Amino acid sequence: MKRLITVVMLVVSALWALGASAQMYPNRPIKLIVADSAGGAPDQLGRLITERLSNNVNQPVVVDNRPGAGGALGAELAAKSAPDGYTLLLTTTAIYAILPNLRKNLPYDPVRDFVPITRIATASNVLVVNNELPVKDIAELVKLAKEKPGALNYASAGVGTPAHLAGEMLNLLADIKVVHVPYKGAAPALADVIGGNAQYIITSPLAAGAHMNGGRVRALATTGTQRNPSLPDLATIAETLPGYDITQTWGIVVPTGTPPEIVNKLSAEIVKVMNQPDVREKVLATGATPVGDSPAQFEAFMTKERQRLGDVIAKRGIVLTD
Repeated sequence: MKRLITVVMLVVSALWALGASAQMYPNRPIKLIVADSAGGAPDQLGRLITERLSNNVNQPVVVDNRPGAGGALGAELAAKSAPDGYTLLLTTTAIYAILPNLRKNLPYDPVRDFVPITRIATASNVLVVNNELPVKDIAELVKLAKEKPGALNYASAGVGTPAHLAGEMLNLLADIKVVHVPYKGAAPALADVIGGNAQYIITSPLAAGAHMNGGRVRALATTGTQRNPSLPDLATIAETLPGYDITQTWGIVVPTGTPPEIVNKLSAEIVKVMNQPDVREKVLATGATPVGDSPAQFEAFMTKERQRLGDVIAKRGIVLTD
């Protein structure tokens, strides 16, 4: 009996300590892992959020850039981190939906290893070309690619990223052969499109917006089923190639095992950030749409998107090897 009482007391003590820890959270700096290089869309969103979140929770919240393997390196690091609320991951469409459908031996599981916090923004991608490329719309791009099979190339933020899948979808639906050139992040990929080493990239308006506005690249079309409200003059690729549809979504997740109290606190604070008028204006100005939903809503969205893109990948026969 004494032994049972001792065990019960230890369990109660541990639960009390866990609750007390959650109540005091956060009492030290928080790290947000961004599985992309500095300057890319996830990095820009991450820095906008960490700046405001730091003020809300009275603790430093810093971005830790971990690019590579289409986001898998950063996701693995986050998955193996302590589930205490001090390591967050800015998850992407590639991390939670595309890579799980393309690779059998991922070093993380998007469902088992993470708990959703909130979806922060979503955007249809934009296809931008080098200014010297003699095309003004998707029809002309397809025509040029068919005249010069294998001569053109498109850049992406890495193997298995939305930009990669978007490029392959264009190849398949248009029946063209444009060579994929992967980079370690959207920023260096865009730099090579600007420099002429790659002819185009299909990326987020968040990453390409400044280059579009500065005239360093030329936008041809967006990738959703509807025109992007922030870029209403741009046609969709689907207007030329029916059935084309790919968007990007960014959100925050934490390692599985993070106490529910901390999950709820993080969700409330980040949603509060996303609802700040100037934050919404900054996100909208990039062509993305701020969201800020609940953990349950974000989980349902990720599940649906993983299935949708998985169906596309299977139907198109896109296969990657580790």
